[in-house]
Amino acid sequence: MADPSSYRPTPGQIPDSPGVYKFRDDHRRVIYVGKAKSLRQRLANYFQDLASLHPRTRTMVTTAASVEWTVVSTEVEALQLEYSWIKEFDPRFNVKYRDDKSYPYLAVTMNEEFPRVQVMRGAKKKGVRYFGPYGHAWAIRETVDLMLRVFPVRTCSAGVFKNAERTGRPCLLGYIGKCSAPCVGRVTPQEHRELAEGFCDFMAGRTGTYIRRLEKDMMAAAEEMEYERAARLRDDIEALKRAMEKNAVVLADATDADLIAVAEDELEAAVQIFHVRGGRVRGQRGWVTDKVEAVDTAGLVEHALQQLYGEESGDAVPKEVLVPALPEDPDAVGQWLSGRRGSNVSLRIPQRGDKKDLMATVGRNAQQALVLHKTKRASDLTTRSRALEEIAAALDLESAPLRIECFDISHLQGEDVVASMVVFEDGLPRKSEYRRFQIKSFEGQDDVRSMHEVISRRFKRYLAEKEKTGEWAGEAGEVPADDAGNGKAKRFAYPPQLVLVDGGQPQVAAAQRALDELGIDDVAVCGIAKRMEEVWLPGEDDPVVLPRSSEGLYLIQRVRDTAHDFAIRYQRSKRTKRLRTSPLDAVPGLGETRKQALIKYFGSVKRLRQATIEQICEVPGMGRKTAESVVVALAQAAPAAPAVNTATGEIIEEDADDGAPTVRRTTEDGGSTE
Repeated sequence: MADPSSYRPTPGQIPDSPGVYKFRDDHRRVIYVGKAKSLRQRLANYFQDLASLHPRTRTMVTTAASVEWTVVSTEVEALQLEYSWIKEFDPRFNVKYRDDKSYPYLAVTMNEEFPRVQVMRGAKKKGVRYFGPYGHAWAIRETVDLMLRVFPVRTCSAGVFKNAERTGRPCLLGYIGKCSAPCVGRVTPQEHRELAEGFCDFMAGRTGTYIRRLEKDMMAAAEEMEYERAARLRDDIEALKRAMEKNAVVLADATDADLIAVAEDELEAAVQIFHVRGGRVRGQRGWVTDKVEAVDTAGLVEHALQQLYGEESGDAVPKEVLVPALPEDPDAVGQWLSGRRGSNVSLRIPQRGDKKDLMATVGRNAQQALVLHKTKRASDLTTRSRALEEIAAALDLESAPLRIECFDISHLQGEDVVASMVVFEDGLPRKSEYRRFQIKSFEGQDDVRSMHEVISRRFKRYLAEKEKTGEWAGEAGEVPADDAGNGKAKRFAYPPQLVLVDGGQPQVAAAQRALDELGIDDVAVCGIAKRMEEVWLPGEDDPVVLPRSSEGLYLIQRVRDTAHDFAIRYQRSKRTKRLRTSPLDAVPGLGETRKQALIKYFGSVKRLRQATIEQICEVPGMGRKTAESVVVALAQAAPAAPAVNTATGEIIEEDADDGAPTVRRTTEDGGSTE
């Protein structure tokens, strides 16, 4: 725990101007990012008497080891830079809204020659029109199914589309009238694009035009006694109305707005957003976050706006954003939103009428989301905390191991020896920091030596990263705005509080020896042996036995099993890749197409090895020089040993013209039969 006075800058150093500041810990990680109208006044608030600070702020300033800042010209620029740094550095003490799912959107790929309607998740792509987000993918499919009757736009994948082009036959949707079948030329690319644009216009809320046009066409068909066509138009109108009913009108005058509501308590906050387009609720999403910094409702709203619109532009930012509380500087945030949209954006609190009523509905949704989240998480959080405390007590650690790294070795009879490193923080897996290793210093099976190599390599990288960034070398001060290299998460920059190895005394001793050789004495080491699930400590003759019902033992087992599975997957992938190699891979200039042509022509590598240069030259596309290279490569490569069925003694060789295996049975006199 650091004393804030040890890195407090003198008041004369800090400029009295807008800017963004970063707190770093003793490992040079950025742990908090903030912005201020006046850097001098804001930073002075962090260096008061610790007893007067909010508990979360007190934890942050005592965890930090330095502070630095960047001066900007406007508050809007500060807002943008703060968002960029929070996204880049992922500071642990900043509020970050996270969700456990990626919301699906209804997407129309207008960037393709034949636009496709589909469900999309994840990052948005250029040239694609998005509608939503929706709570469930099935809601999108129901809407699309109704809409395709009127707007028969392509929904098939690229593979299905190309296959239909090749065969000249459309898919089932083309036969039943729910696709205009551009794959077989029933409509031109321009006609299909007009259908897609009409689909987008209807989904964007411009529904009245199409309904009125279809009703007019229906009446005209009825007057001309084209009753079948009139009936089809009638059904089309009903389908569109049913699609519209799925999004009830909530605001008059075709309002485009996002409504944001917040529900919070002392520890957590839930945010709900309703996306209203054309007066109808077109999408809904929500986040829940821990209040890891001292922040009020206005601050939560500002963080939500940054996350919601930080990557958006154009029409994705609505004309109106309704919030329960205005940010600290609403004018700057409003300017930032207007810049993202490209036109004026109204940021305000609804005071009366339908918008205030709808905001109350959004607020109730946020409150319910918070209650549901706390109900789900209560047991989880309590269990994880108890598990970490039990581990600390059993291993005699000074504090709970908030970061645990586990290492495991995997191989198959001494071949393809690999290792895995998995990371758990606060009792939860942090998959982005998992790492894989290939054993390089020796060949063969030696788990102890492998463990020593892996631990050494991991912590050598840690020491190298630490030396590269260096400790805080001088007084706090201004840094350039493009200081993006320092503080960003490196591959091995963060040390764990506990190293867990899969194994007993020998593996634990090897891990401890590796740390001792590197001079690292502030990382605890233990191992868990599978036989009795015993926990071993370095230099101890007897293991630590945790109760079978212990949450600490369960967490250690879970971490160990995760590392084991991760290592096995890597080892299997390497073995599969090795087994798929061919002697033909060594032939320079021989690509996959000609490799397949050779195998198809001769039937197997064995028969290809027996062929002459002249016979190889008969294969289409093979010249004499390449044929000579093939002969040399196959002569140098040792022929593969035949596969043997150990249960029956049968020898399986690929010898047939079609490459199919031939089974040979060994006879009593040493011969074989097929």
